[in-house]
Amino acid sequence: MNGSEAMVHTLLNNDVSVCFANPGTSEMHFVSALDRVPEMRCVLGLFEGVVTGAADGYYRMARKPAATLLHLGPGFGNGFANLHNAKRARSGIVNIIGQHAHDHIANDAPLTSDIEGVARPVSHWVRTSASSVTAPHDTAQAVQVASSPSGRIASLILPADAAWGDSPAGGVGKLPVRAAPSPSASVVETIARLIRSGQYEPSSIALLLGNRAMRGAAPRLAGQIAARTGCRLLAENKNARTERGLGRVNIPQIPYPINGAIETLKDIRLLILVDARKPVAFFAYPDMPRFLVHDDCHVETLVNEFEDVDAAMADLNDAVGGRPDQIAYVGEGTPPAWSDGTPNSLELGRALAGLLPENAIVVDEAITTGRQLLLSTPSAQPHDWLEITGGSIGYGLPCAVGAAIACPDRKVVAIIGDGSAMYTVQSLWTMAREGLDVTVIICANSKYQILRGELEAMGGPPPATNAERMLNIGSPVLDWVQLAQGQGMRATRVTTMDAFAKALQRGVGEAGPNLIEVML
Repeated sequence: MNGSEAMVHTLLNNDVSVCFANPGTSEMHFVSALDRVPEMRCVLGLFEGVVTGAADGYYRMARKPAATLLHLGPGFGNGFANLHNAKRARSGIVNIIGQHAHDHIANDAPLTSDIEGVARPVSHWVRTSASSVTAPHDTAQAVQVASSPSGRIASLILPADAAWGDSPAGGVGKLPVRAAPSPSASVVETIARLIRSGQYEPSSIALLLGNRAMRGAAPRLAGQIAARTGCRLLAENKNARTERGLGRVNIPQIPYPINGAIETLKDIRLLILVDARKPVAFFAYPDMPRFLVHDDCHVETLVNEFEDVDAAMADLNDAVGGRPDQIAYVGEGTPPAWSDGTPNSLELGRALAGLLPENAIVVDEAITTGRQLLLSTPSAQPHDWLEITGGSIGYGLPCAVGAAIACPDRKVVAIIGDGSAMYTVQSLWTMAREGLDVTVIICANSKYQILRGELEAMGGPPPATNAERMLNIGSPVLDWVQLAQGQGMRATRVTTMDAFAKALQRGVGEAGPNLIEVML
């Protein structure tokens, strides 16, 4: 058995059963090993950004890492942007990156590069295997890192001679993963005492939830705390995975635009971070604050990314006397009806709320069009909502690929801006090839609308000829029906809300991939 085959067995021994890949020459022994171990599901992406974004989406839903297979430094570099998003989402990923044989690196062949240097900014752990004997042990340690409760990216660089050399058969068995510790009782009691002290008006106290606090037991416990104390609940602007809909606690997000964020936080004087960070402006703007809370706001951390969120929330709920029969922010009611006419963000959100099937997974990269989509979803059927956490455009379509592979029994609806979708348009081919149950909604406004708002926020003058060329993608017009059909996917174009609703109802009612181009 060679090093590659021992590595594949090690991945399977450690519950890594999916490999998203875009290999090259240096990885051919690993590719051959995948052929000999058919238990590993192999998914080809035609661009490395599809591979890394799919691994991100897979972890968000499966809660366990997948592997990626990437070609040397340039291949890894092509996947860098979505690894940045995955790191911000705290998604566990095991990257296997090919490298020249040890005795060829010094010869400076055309594809030679500093792979460790490229990998470090988007990895928590980086190692180059010394030999085919150590490669399976390195693989087991990479999975152990990626399987951490806080989610980590492990990048293992595999020289070609370590891939083809002899290695002990069977790989390495499962390594233990340390459980997340609970926060100290003193931290919980200090925060409970501040909430109960009377020093702060209840409406000036807020729990800010992020990442793991947006799913599982934590949101419901937060709703009990809010009902008992009168404090507010807020969510970070973008979250890896949020559980929303009827019967669930639907927590409003801090708005993305800086003025809206400052307005939302202006009266908060005690902010309690629950697996979240102190709110910071997405960018620096002239004459605007860098942090978004008031200067007089006192910030406390209940639980950080390494600690047990559900345990911390349960302890705080007990400390303030929260009750399971009193819960704030619970979604209820009937989804509002949408109006026919030209589609817009508000009406699209209403149609989504009314037509999403139960347990759907929504991947949101609609950018400016998406800002109002969440308003109607508290009355939708229970669903999960996935967002772009690192701000690097092009995450949505690959994330939908990974989510669909992680949860083949659930419908995935991906809502993507036309500009964003072009970053990783190759994802449509993977959806078609794998027969994934994904409905893609392309919000087509033929412009980078978000940048128009950013130009104004930066204090720039209205766009003239050159600026317009940077902000407009309508000449030539992108034809999403042809782009999708050319990659093997059913597609339709709609220009009214009624037509959109019919297309969405048909899309979520039929199995397999399909695309709806919505003309805004």
